[in-house]
Amino acid sequence: MSSDDDAGAAHRAWLDQVREEAIDPDLPICDPHHHLWLDTGHTGWPYPLDALHADTGSGHNVVRTVFLECGAEYRSDGPDHLKPVGETEFVADLAEQSAASDGAEIAAIMGSADLLAGDAVEEVLTAHEEAGRGRFRGVRYVTANDPHPPLAMGTPAGVMVDEHYRDGVRRVGDLGYTYDAFCYHPQMPELIEVAKAAPDVTIVVDHLSGPLGVGPYKGRRGEILAWWRTQIAELATCPNVSLKLGGIGMPMFGLRWDRQDKPPTSDELAAPWADEIRYCIEQFGPDRCMFESNFPVDKRGASYVVLWNAFKKIAQDYSPSEKTDLFHDAAARAYRIETIAAS
Repeated sequence: MSSDDDAGAAHRAWLDQVREEAIDPDLPICDPHHHLWLDTGHTGWPYPLDALHADTGSGHNVVRTVFLECGAEYRSDGPDHLKPVGETEFVADLAEQSAASDGAEIAAIMGSADLLAGDAVEEVLTAHEEAGRGRFRGVRYVTANDPHPPLAMGTPAGVMVDEHYRDGVRRVGDLGYTYDAFCYHPQMPELIEVAKAAPDVTIVVDHLSGPLGVGPYKGRRGEILAWWRTQIAELATCPNVSLKLGGIGMPMFGLRWDRQDKPPTSDELAAPWADEIRYCIEQFGPDRCMFESNFPVDKRGASYVVLWNAFKKIAQDYSPSEKTDLFHDAAARAYRIETIAAS
């Protein structure tokens, strides 16, 4: 057994200490944020299609998913700006396999493009469109950055105030594509200005806009979340922005589930985030909020069944139509997938 297999097996054994039955198992879900990779990725173990299907098929009614870029399977040759197209080619093959299987279908692909590349951005998007075979929906250009070295994601500090970057975001929208944004909470004022500078672009903000709780942010949760709420309220005034409700299993948010002897139950996972997530829904409305798994990254903190049980408990008081938005249709609209309401 390889070290990758050892790491994956050890983590599965840890997760298996907490088993739950899926709540409301017939509720249709579009999981709008997951990754796939054949190496160790960001978790220490591979996450191929069969692992995704094992998770999405573990009890909840996950009917569709959206793949988010993660630097997997880039082209090894050719122009640098076209190398990310290899990831879309890789996922398009898996998406066709998923459509022919009993598992959840990968209905949309969000690739990567260097939005500082000027006129080359359109060339990359055209190549992604061809590679995606009808599933390519847009790009994510990660701007998450922080002076604390473990939180640096490799993109230039202050990139969101760069007019070349903002022009790149606008090009994405002009061509009819969606833009996924991932930044940390201290960068939210810059993100808000980007959303205002690109009002015609559909922008989906990942992972609650990154309220950090590690490094210099450790032990400051109350202070940080109070300020984060003010920024969420301002971000919600941008009608072109939707918000992903997730990332709550990630270590960077400060609740180190991964360091516990046992993983959290859905009640334990939901408790510290319920008020914040409901606040987001209050500000954006259910039609612009979507629960996300962020698997396998959030798998470091909880199993797929437990994570979605936590989301369903947080959303238990919303109406059936509001739950349809939160669990499927808000994502479907953002990524141009058939909605439950229209089917």
